[in-house]
Amino acid sequence: MQHSFVEVLIISIGILSAVVLSKTDSQDVSALNVMFTSLNSPSKLSGWQQKGGDPCDDSWQGITCSDTSVTQIDLSGLDLSGSLGYQLANLKSVTSFDMSNNKLSNEIPYQLPPNLVHLDLSNNGFSGTPPYSISQMNDLQTLNFGSNKLNGQLSDMFQKLPKLKSLDLSDNSLTGNLPQSFASLKSLKTLLLQNNQFTGTINVLAELPLDTLNVKDNKFTGWVPEELESIGNLETGGNSWSSGKGPKSKKSKKGGDEGGLSGIAIALIVMASLVVLALLIIIISTRRSSPSSHFLDEERASNRRAFTPLTSQELFHEPDATKHKEFKEVPKYGSIDMKSMQKSPSIGYSDFSQSAKDNEFAIRLNPRIGNIQAVPYALSDLLTATDNFSMGRLLGEGSLGRVYKAKYPDGKVLTVKKIDSSLFQGAEPKEFSGIISSISNVHHPNVAELVGHCSEQGHNMLIYEYFRNGSLNDFLHVSDDYSKPLTWNTRVKIALGTARAVEYLHEVCSPPFIHKNIKSSNILLDLDLNPHLSDYGLANFHHRTSQNLGVGYNAPECTKPSAYTMKSDIYSFGVVMLELLSGRKPVDNSKPKPEQCLVRWATPQLHDIDALAEMADPALRGLYPPKSLSRFADIVALCVQSEPEFRPPMSEVVQSLVRLVQRSSMNLRDDLAASYRTQDSDY
Repeated sequence: MQHSFVEVLIISIGILSAVVLSKTDSQDVSALNVMFTSLNSPSKLSGWQQKGGDPCDDSWQGITCSDTSVTQIDLSGLDLSGSLGYQLANLKSVTSFDMSNNKLSNEIPYQLPPNLVHLDLSNNGFSGTPPYSISQMNDLQTLNFGSNKLNGQLSDMFQKLPKLKSLDLSDNSLTGNLPQSFASLKSLKTLLLQNNQFTGTINVLAELPLDTLNVKDNKFTGWVPEELESIGNLETGGNSWSSGKGPKSKKSKKGGDEGGLSGIAIALIVMASLVVLALLIIIISTRRSSPSSHFLDEERASNRRAFTPLTSQELFHEPDATKHKEFKEVPKYGSIDMKSMQKSPSIGYSDFSQSAKDNEFAIRLNPRIGNIQAVPYALSDLLTATDNFSMGRLLGEGSLGRVYKAKYPDGKVLTVKKIDSSLFQGAEPKEFSGIISSISNVHHPNVAELVGHCSEQGHNMLIYEYFRNGSLNDFLHVSDDYSKPLTWNTRVKIALGTARAVEYLHEVCSPPFIHKNIKSSNILLDLDLNPHLSDYGLANFHHRTSQNLGVGYNAPECTKPSAYTMKSDIYSFGVVMLELLSGRKPVDNSKPKPEQCLVRWATPQLHDIDALAEMADPALRGLYPPKSLSRFADIVALCVQSEPEFRPPMSEVVQSLVRLVQRSSMNLRDDLAASYRTQDSDY
């Protein structure tokens, strides 16, 4: 026994020493491990490992370090295949990343090393479009995506690349006009766009300090700007240029009659400007004096429908709830319960609680009204409360069974999910008890609590809180005389709350829950329009149903329920975000064929500012900060990527939404007034 203990101690010390003595930053090691696996673990990469290792100290092939951090990755020309993995954003010290001249495929991952100076992915088989994350690489000097299979339109993402000197997008299948943000590339010397399918003019390049420009073999029209004709290395053949002499450039239009404006023209312009200014003043005054009554005022959200709202007390079986210390009324919308935002076992609120004081809107969560413990309900009582499960009490029907409203004489109202008995065929008798035990331990402000259960005479039922405002699906897609559209602030709040619920299920619960059926009809809204995710913990039943779960929400890899993973849930959540953004259903056969599948229609437009404005829900009537909409779309794009490994974990999605909120200068109590703003400094 003594000898055994000594052996264990020696082994433990050895392992501990290896960890302590490891030279390379642990995040760098993890990112390279994932990258190695995604590259199909090629034996030709000497030193590389799938797990652990010490890239800096062990001199992994192609890796250069400074102190404990990886600073350069050069694996050019090694005939590598596969993809790049999903943790490259952890490589924060990498400034040079060269994977050129290999056989890499799939889309370029959104998650790239964030502080790159040199990026070369040329001569591979990458598809899709360049990821929008490039727009944040402020130190980037060279970018080479040449000779791949990139397609679609370039996003307008070049505003913040002041140091970019060389850009190569040649020999791909990129389409559309050149983005206007190209004009911001004030250091650009070399631009290679040949052998694509670009259209429109190249006027946006006129004032760039280029000394090499190749736009051959595209579909450009118009004229080559006069400023570009003096470039020493200029290639323009194979386009549809207009014949004849082009218009004079702005720089050559100086005083005198040539290119100048006549006095009459100037007078007309001044008069037109005054008319436009007067109209704007009238419009702004009208808006300020009488904001649209059609738009939802969240502080009166409980008046959405033509019945008296339930009080908080009615949601729970508390004859005199005010006598209980833990009970407190839900604060009015716009107030903050700071205690509810302190760090809890489920999610970390405290890291942005200070910003909550300035951004009340998305951060205040519904405080916990005691801990609801699931208790057994008698079948006879449920039969009475549901009027013998009559059609008049039917709330809906899903893949697992029907859902009914249960009303009690004391005013309590609950929701009863009656699980289809056929799903229990061949199941162990204790299985239902195990499910109840599991989901009874789930307690989170954005999760619909299990109140009780019933298992009698072959009936198996789950009893939940009842939410009078119904589901997000109702608000977005089911119109009636009392429905009013959700404001942009509320939509972001719903996205953040739902993300927190999924984060809790994925990363806090032990064992974790894979939801497998995230959709807008499973996101219930309380009187303050806080979201509550329902239908969790029932994944075992989904294996037995032949119904297609959540048509339009399923990730591409989910050909059957058993194929679901946490990353599949991320995709489904991304579709919900798309619903919030666009107001459209995930699948809508009434639309033109190219627009019937929401993800397929929306994805190519998510990084196009102009397209986003067209995509936004018309019910918003343009009342949203454009930068907020753009950042929201960026998060959507991450979630609905076709390859599961590229989708971020939900904790990262939560933090992205938190950052979106923190950058807002809005205040919920001034929601409508703020929505009228068309510009903001840092949103």
